[in-house]
Amino acid sequence: MDLALLRTFVTVHRAGSFTRAAALLGLSQPAVTSQIRTLERQVGRPLFLRQARGVTPTTTGDELAHKAAPHLDALVEIAETGIDKDSSVRTLHLAGPPEFTAERALPALTALTGEDGQGLALRASFGNAEEVLEGLAAGHHDLAITTARPRGALLTATPLCDEEHVLVAAPHWSARIGPGKLRRRGASTVENLPLVEVHESLPFVSRYWAAVFDSRPAASGTVIVPDLRAVLACVTTGAGLAVLPRYLCATALKNGEVVALLEPAVPPLRTYFLVVRTGTLAMPHIARAHEWLLRAAAEWT
Repeated sequence: MDLALLRTFVTVHRAGSFTRAAALLGLSQPAVTSQIRTLERQVGRPLFLRQARGVTPTTTGDELAHKAAPHLDALVEIAETGIDKDSSVRTLHLAGPPEFTAERALPALTALTGEDGQGLALRASFGNAEEVLEGLAAGHHDLAITTARPRGALLTATPLCDEEHVLVAAPHWSARIGPGKLRRRGASTVENLPLVEVHESLPFVSRYWAAVFDSRPAASGTVIVPDLRAVLACVTTGAGLAVLPRYLCATALKNGEVVALLEPAVPPLRTYFLVVRTGTLAMPHIARAHEWLLRAAAEWT
């Protein structure tokens, strides 16, 4: 069986589309279609079901991908090692949400890049859960951190840690609300106060309101900035209320720059997953980083 055909097949399987696979491979869409048809004739069964938006693998397609993908990834690994000037140094491509990756993952992994014989180079990129998982499936990343558990057999997810969310504001807002009011009266206490968020849809505030108050926020965002670190900076200067991960605002809480407006008995949590392409943990540099992050996460929680 032609390895070029298998490579095209695995790329289509991961991309979920002939068009996206063609772009990733640098081929025309007709060329990709022709290669898949050739492989289907060799296998004797259809590998994909064509749909209006992309393709869905058949049972045979999933089985072939599960068997072939790890071996193709290993061949890529060998090829990359062969062209490295120093084959002892491996490059790990990490992707994840910007704040968590910058504040948690990267500081933990940089220990592997030091002069201790670990031999690891590190490249990081940021994105939302969908972008990160698509990039991982397409082979752009080796390791991904995401709050979404992927479906299917090509990606393997391991729970990394839980993130606690906290409703915070500058001290003067707490004084304005008054001690105990939010606990007694609920969300109505803060309905008219300004909110700081990362998106117009208020993802963090909405999730907190649903979990703690069993309601939806009535207000819209006053300040919208697409980075939780910027949200914290705005809250610290008094721009309004925000829901933030505790790890991100722990220092500001300790220093009194912001205060927690409520400490529910069961705080809202969000789970992070460490995701790899199935079979790639056989590669030592990926396995080492995977294990290192899991050990570091035990300290975070």
